[in-house]
Amino acid sequence: MVYKSLEDAVKAAKKNDQRAFGFLYDECWDYIYGYLLKISKDERIAEELSLKTLSKAFDNIDKFNPEINAVIWQDRETAKELAFQMDKEVERGEFRGPLHGIPMTVKESFNISGAPTTWGDPENKNNIAETDSDAVHRLRNAGAIVFGKTNVPLNLVEWQTFNEIYGTTNNPWDVTRTPGGSSGGSAAALSTGMTALEVGSDAGSSIRNPAHYCGVFGMKPTFKVVSSKGQSIYESNSESDISVVGPLARTAEDLKLAFETIEGLRSIETVSYTHLTLPTKA
Repeated sequence: MVYKSLEDAVKAAKKNDQRAFGFLYDECWDYIYGYLLKISKDERIAEELSLKTLSKAFDNIDKFNPEINAVIWQDRETAKELAFQMDKEVERGEFRGPLHGIPMTVKESFNISGAPTTWGDPENKNNIAETDSDAVHRLRNAGAIVFGKTNVPLNLVEWQTFNEIYGTTNNPWDVTRTPGGSSGGSAAALSTGMTALEVGSDAGSSIRNPAHYCGVFGMKPTFKVVSSKGQSIYESNSESDISVVGPLARTAEDLKLAFETIEGLRSIETVSYTHLTLPTKA
């Protein structure tokens, strides 16, 4: 659709017309970028703020997700309100952190307050998280706009991404093939630009496998470097030293940034019952 004026496009955008957001971005970005660069003194910050990046992610979801089925839960309205607020903060020279205004999704297994956490199990389809996971909390404190969740296989235990609640996620490079698993939705969303960053979990290559299949970067950190609190249906005081939380990104630089944001332990240190101590010599 062609808009006769910027005023017409603004009116359409207020009615949640995603094409209008794209039109406004194309028409006004040079001016917005110049202003943001002037006040931030940082080209990367200027390029990545906030409604512009969010609108681009939504455009890519609308374009690719019907066939890929990577993003399975979204809260767009809250994300738009937050992005608008963050852009106002930038105008005042205020920044929440290194991810200020960056839109992103996380693996379905991570708790987001008010969102379902099911691990792909129909028995858990009505399980609504009351609080954010530690990883989501750290991302938000750094300024990220966490607006959605990505698909997983049942109970996160396969190198494919299918469950009876959300269906099958396809590989963006060839939709007849799998994106891998269990962070398959994470990698597929990244590969198609539906999200700027992602956080997944990895026991038996659940980050590394889909990152390889989808052509993105993924990292399995050392046990206890990143808190896994809030990445569970049933919260417990024990953690498996096999399964850890880690980032995915489209570049190595972004992967480093995401990792540095989420690293850190929760206040209660625990030792998993699966953690083994080697015997000493008699």
